[in-house]
Amino acid sequence: MGCLLVVTNYTGDRLNFGLAAEQARSEGYKIETVIVGDDCALPKSQGIAGRRGLAGTILVNKVAGAVAAAGLSLADVASEARRASEVVGTMGVALSVCTLPGQVTSDRLGPGKMELGLGIHGEPGAAVADLQPVDVVVTHVLKQILESNYIPITRGNRVVLMINGLGATPVMELMIAAGKTVPKLQLEFGLLVERVYTGSFMTSLDMKGFSISIMKVDQTLLQHLDASTKAPHWPVGSAGNRPPAKIPVPLPSSRSMKSDELLSRPLQLTEQGHILEVAIEAAANAIINMRDILNDWDSTVGDGDCGSTMYKGATAILDDMKKYYPLNNAAETVNEIGSSVRRAMGGTSGVLYTIFCKAAYAQLKANSDSTVTAKQWAEALEAAIAAVSKYGGASTGYRTLLDALMPALAVLKERLTSGEDSCTSFVLSSEAAVAGAGSTKDMQAQVAGRSSYVSAAILATVPDPGAMAAAAWYRAAALAVKDKFHPSFNSSINKSES
Repeated sequence: MGCLLVVTNYTGDRLNFGLAAEQARSEGYKIETVIVGDDCALPKSQGIAGRRGLAGTILVNKVAGAVAAAGLSLADVASEARRASEVVGTMGVALSVCTLPGQVTSDRLGPGKMELGLGIHGEPGAAVADLQPVDVVVTHVLKQILESNYIPITRGNRVVLMINGLGATPVMELMIAAGKTVPKLQLEFGLLVERVYTGSFMTSLDMKGFSISIMKVDQTLLQHLDASTKAPHWPVGSAGNRPPAKIPVPLPSSRSMKSDELLSRPLQLTEQGHILEVAIEAAANAIINMRDILNDWDSTVGDGDCGSTMYKGATAILDDMKKYYPLNNAAETVNEIGSSVRRAMGGTSGVLYTIFCKAAYAQLKANSDSTVTAKQWAEALEAAIAAVSKYGGASTGYRTLLDALMPALAVLKERLTSGEDSCTSFVLSSEAAVAGAGSTKDMQAQVAGRSSYVSAAILATVPDPGAMAAAAWYRAAALAVKDKFHPSFNSSINKSES
């Protein structure tokens, strides 16, 4: 029935496809050619070359393929492909240049830079700018496409969106770009997004970045895009009438049932309030300072984010303490720490520390006295450890945070029972926590913990990051209390216990 050539608008492409077309015609074949120039980054006065062909060509190919599969004539296939090419616009953003096989990769971008409006073969873009957040980049690209007067799209039109990876961009990051783009198209430009295609469709080998293509559609073009195909990488477009992007969703508040007095930091701290503040601040800062080393250890025995996860929790605790923590009330303060952790920390660590704090809170709340004694703190620690062990399935020897906290608890109880003063007992128990965490380097992980799938040879190279983190915050809290409150701390606690 003939042959349709869909050609991206580059001089070399036009010349070589044109040569092939003329040679084929000379041999008696029926040939049609459609030139696609969907680039919206270049000004209209860009010489005789015109707009470059970018990822929008993929949508043109899909339309042409559907029409051809339906059995229409070559002229009709070319007509529909040409119509599609006139209503699609694209702009790309690169974070790196691509590697040309056999050549040294260019460093023309430099660190902290991105390229806007690039071609598909690694050609320089229309502009180089400082790296910006993805929502800023998306806004710029959409304005360039929709306000360039290259394509006839106005408010109320139906469109399809393609987020195209340039070769080295993870699908997760492409999905983030899609998630930023759809609501902007709907809310800021008033367009009905009928389909979203996300993936790597037209790449530049190993280039980092993405392009955005927008095609105005009617029901006929939409049917062509939806038509079934055997092309193995063509996605099913995410379809449906999308509700408004900004829907208010009520979120449960952990503080909604508490009085305003308990929700805020006291204007004046009691001695116990000062002690809690100093201990919490020191513990959180210890974790913040360990972020990188915890990540390094975890990259060997886990998924590499222990430090980042703990860092989020620690920074949230410091921020919330300034506003919400009722430091004069120990039980409620521990409960609020759990709320901060639950909100900010992800992964297994976030869940375990939330359980830890909630169990300690329940134990502390059972005591009616406003001042918590050293013995009651030890009981709260014991309840928290028991809850973590119960729900996490671990104990000592499993390469988890319990390898630091269980030895600490044992020494704390032993020293307090023998009559040692509270502050000294706290410090000595923190030494046991550090020793217990360090011993995890010699342990083969059991059935629980991040390291249970890692070989003994690898485990022997690093300690367990969760245990080291627990030891660090426990030790930091103990030393901070000792350094700042040792005399008054002993006096108040001993009076309470007597």
